Amino acid sequence: MCLTLPTNRACAATLAATAAEAAHAARAFGTEVRLLVLDSATEAVRAEHARVLAALPATPGVTVHHLDEARQRELLRRMIRNAGLAEPERLRGLLLPDAVSYGACTDRAFLLAAALGCRSVHRRDSDSRYQTLDGQPVFPVHHELASLGGPAASASAAVTRTRLDPAHANRPVSLAGASFIGAPSVDLAEMERLDAAVYHEVVGLWAPGGWPEERKRALVAESFRGAGTDPFTGDDTTLTLVDPMRVDMCNIAFDREVYERVPLPPATDTIGSDYFLLHLVHDATLPGVLHNRHIENFHTPERRTDTGFLAYQTRFVKFLLSMLYFHAVYDALAEAGPALLDADDRLRPEAVSALLRASTGLDRAENHWRLDRVDTCYRKLGGRYAHVADLLADRRETLLDEARRDIEDFALLVDVWDPLMRAARDTGFGGAEG
Repeated sequence: MCLTLPTNRACAATLAATAAEAAHAARAFGTEVRLLVLDSATEAVRAEHARVLAALPATPGVTVHHLDEARQRELLRRMIRNAGLAEPERLRGLLLPDAVSYGACTDRAFLLAAALGCRSVHRRDSDSRYQTLDGQPVFPVHHELASLGGPAASASAAVTRTRLDPAHANRPVSLAGASFIGAPSVDLAEMERLDAAVYHEVVGLWAPGGWPEERKRALVAESFRGAGTDPFTGDDTTLTLVDPMRVDMCNIAFDREVYERVPLPPATDTIGSDYFLLHLVHDATLPGVLHNRHIENFHTPERRTDTGFLAYQTRFVKFLLSMLYFHAVYDALAEAGPALLDADDRLRPEAVSALLRASTGLDRAENHWRLDRVDTCYRKLGGRYAHVADLLADRRETLLDEARRDIEDFALLVDVWDPLMRAARDTGFGGAEG
């Protein structure tokens, strides 16, 4: 298995805790664990991370790979070259862009997991920590490894309950995940304190434009809240088609038959760009395990700086614009259902890329409306929100173009993912290990 932590910030404590989860997985399950740290932090922070990882006690079955961007770039260069793909520079830019991309960093983890020969990827985030019970950390990997990859019928004995149509019982458990407690996943608490009505309107903009107000209110009430604040007291697991709203990408594991078939959107400067596979697995009727070993989320200080605030608000607005396309794709995925699978119950990437490309022809009027509402709301809040509104107004057409181009880029990546994966498996790490 690959336990991966992508990061671009200082997170020594999280690294040590994630290494403890890797050791637990190796001891409890006899699994060979590759702890993969994809480090885009500054040179000084990377050096501190390297010291933390070097000081870890040796654990049988655990191998640590700590890769800076230069090593990641070299591995990607080899994979793309060996895949013989056109536009290699464009592909490298999608997989390792200069800007922040939550989807691209996880796509790199998927490719590197394939290069390492892993059967599953388990993702954690640098701005989160494990809960504890009786002084011991509560590791999600316990439930992830108990069922992942095997037929759903066999997983029933390892869960608290089964809520799965018998028609899906022979399909593999493709996902195992939980959510988080603590701080909301999207940092909009200040907006809610300043003006609850503005917060409601802005957060409601990620709903489809035609939704009635009552349904939007319900969405806003649960948006970005995770599993609330109640701490872990005991295990509760369900074998089911996992609702994407009940899990978070800081606490997720995928079987390789998912991530080796379809990647995540490589959109830059856009929150939520790494959640696509949650929808795809659910709508394709692939079983999963929903558990309650929620991770504790916290917000790091850089978001409170002027630069960090502007960057974060821009990512949030780009997320709102992306939903014009993703809502259409999600509706199409839900309609397609099991037709997204081939005769061997594997995802059909060509079906996914066709739906993505179809969405790019949508009228952008709804996104013009979203930007109009954001502008009005942010100017009402005043202060640095008004400054964000000014900058968004200057970039209006660029943002609209980027939202559509992000979907086009994603479709391209889906189309080339199979040869990339085959090249990753054939290329291996070849001396580029951390």
